[in-house]
Amino acid sequence: MKNKSRLLTAALAAALMASTLSWGPVHATEGGLKSLRGAAIQAPETESADPFKTMKESAPIERDYVQQPPLIPHKTDGYTVTMKYNKCMDCHSWTRYKETGATKVSLTHFKTRDGQELSNISPRRYFCQQCHVPQVDAKPLVANKFKPAEGIR
Repeated sequence: MKNKSRLLTAALAAALMASTLSWGPVHATEGGLKSLRGAAIQAPETESADPFKTMKESAPIERDYVQQPPLIPHKTDGYTVTMKYNKCMDCHSWTRYKETGATKVSLTHFKTRDGQELSNISPRRYFCQQCHVPQVDAKPLVANKFKPAEGIR
């Protein structure tokens, strides 16, 4: 039984190899693609990328209590934040905030828990959505009786 299955597997592999050898060569100039009309497909003309776009969905949201982290007034769906890359810094870094019209990262984000100042964002402040959360203008799901702290507004 083992010999039959091995023989069958070898025959199928040989048939597969033989069928791929019968295909015509792929030419680098065509990419091997042809339209249904038989003409070679031309590569589309490429355009330069759009200039960096600012993201002004709304003005900064007022804070409701002392020491409240600023709220994010725009969507962050699809933002990549890994140990090596933080999409938020494309707009909010000290080198880009003027160009994009975004709020720059606070000086407090450059200090370690021991108060040592760093030249880049502190690891404990690197993942923005630990503290900052995006907001949407949506109808509340439950009644909210929260009142902002006195003197804040």
